[in-house]
Amino acid sequence: MPNRNDWFRKGLDHIWLPYAQMKTLPDPAPIRSTEGSLLLMEDGRTLIDGVGSWWTSVHGYNHPALLKAAHDQLDAMPHVMLGGLAHEQAYRLAARLAQVTPGTLSRVFFTESGSVAVEVAMKIAVQYAMNRTGARRTRFVSFKGGYHGDTFATMSVCDPEEGMHSLFAGVVPEQYVVDLPDSDDRAAALDRLLAQHDDIAAVIVEPLIQGAGGMRMHSPAVLQTLRAACDRHGVLLIFDEIFTGFGRTGELFAADRAGVTPDILCLGKALTGGVTPLAATIASDEVYAAFHTDSAEHALMHGPTFTGHAIACAVANAGLDLFEREPRLAQVRAVEKQLLDELDPLASLPQVADVRVCGAVAAVEFREDFDVEAARRWFIEQGTFIRPLGRVVYLTPSYVIESRQLSRLTGAIADFAGTLAG
Repeated sequence: MPNRNDWFRKGLDHIWLPYAQMKTLPDPAPIRSTEGSLLLMEDGRTLIDGVGSWWTSVHGYNHPALLKAAHDQLDAMPHVMLGGLAHEQAYRLAARLAQVTPGTLSRVFFTESGSVAVEVAMKIAVQYAMNRTGARRTRFVSFKGGYHGDTFATMSVCDPEEGMHSLFAGVVPEQYVVDLPDSDDRAAALDRLLAQHDDIAAVIVEPLIQGAGGMRMHSPAVLQTLRAACDRHGVLLIFDEIFTGFGRTGELFAADRAGVTPDILCLGKALTGGVTPLAATIASDEVYAAFHTDSAEHALMHGPTFTGHAIACAVANAGLDLFEREPRLAQVRAVEKQLLDELDPLASLPQVADVRVCGAVAAVEFREDFDVEAARRWFIEQGTFIRPLGRVVYLTPSYVIESRQLSRLTGAIADFAGTLAG
C-alpha cells in the first residue's frame, strides 16, 4: 500500500512554490484537511491558522453554506462563458455588490485574481481619460510600502524599494511612488505632483492597511486627503481592497470605515471565503458612462476566460448571505478587542518597535531582523501557523475563530518575542 505522503515527496521534485527559493526552502507543512480555524496535518498534528490562507477564509474553513453553494452549482452548471451567454450567479452577484459597496459604485467586472482586478482598474483608468477627452493619461501615483500584485502593471505600482519586484526595474513602467499624505508636508507634496503632471490617470492605494508591505496602517484622514486631492486635479481614485474588503477592518469595506468612496474599487480574497478564486473591479456610474457609448472603440476590451465563474459566483453569493444573517462585523470587533488586549502589552518590550491593530488584523513589528524561515518553523512547532513578513509578525485570522484559539496565537507571538529578548 503506498505511503499517504508519496504525493508530497514526489510532487516536491516538480512543484514551483510561491515566494520561495526552492533550493533552500524548508519543507512546507503537509495538510490533510481543514476545519473552522484549524489545519489538520498529515502527521496528525493540528495547527491553529493565524493567516487564513492569505487572508481569505473569513468565515472559517469548510463552512457548510459555502460548500453547499459550490456543490449545488457544480451539479447544475459549473460554468459558461459570459461572452454571448449569461448565468444567474454572476448577474445576481454583480447586482448585490453594487448594492453593498459605497456611493455610486455600480458596474462590476469579474476576474480570477486580485492582481488582475487591479490590472483591469488601471486599464479602465487609462481608457477613461481617452474615451472622455482623448487625453493620454498613462501613469499612476502609488505609495511607498504599498503592494498591488505580481503581474507586470501591478508590479509598477508596488513599492520599488521593497525588493520583491526590484529585479524588474526598467521592464515595468515607471510610476510616481510617493509617501502617503499623512502629514501636511506630504499632502502638499502630493498636491504639487498632481498639479505638475497631466499624465496621471489615477491614484491607487490600499485603504487603511498596506498588507504585504508589513501591515502598515494609516488613518481615515489620509484617504480623505486623497479624495480631495484627486477631485481638485481631475484624477481618479482607486481603492485596492483585495485585502481589506469584506469586513477585515471592522466595516464591510475600508471605504466605509473611512467615509470615502473611490472611483474604482478592487475586491478579491474574502469575496468567496477562500473557497474558490474570484475577484472584482467595480466602477462608479461616472467612470462607466465614459465606456457606455455608441462607439465600439469606447468598449473595455478585456475578457478573462473564466470571468464570472459560475461556481465562484455561487460561493460569493452564499458568502454575502452569511454577512447578512451571521454577526460577522460584530465578530471582527470582538477579535479586534481581544487582539488589542493581548498584544498591546508587548509594545513595552525593548525588542518590539510597534504593535498595530485594526479590525481582524494585528502586527507586532520587531526592532531587529530575525530568521523568517526559522520563525515560521518555530510557530508550527508551537501548534500555530503564522508567517512573518520581514520584521513583522502578523495575524489575519478567521472572523469566527474561537477566543481560546486566538489566545493561542497571541500567546505564541508573545513567546516568540521572548526568544528575541536580549
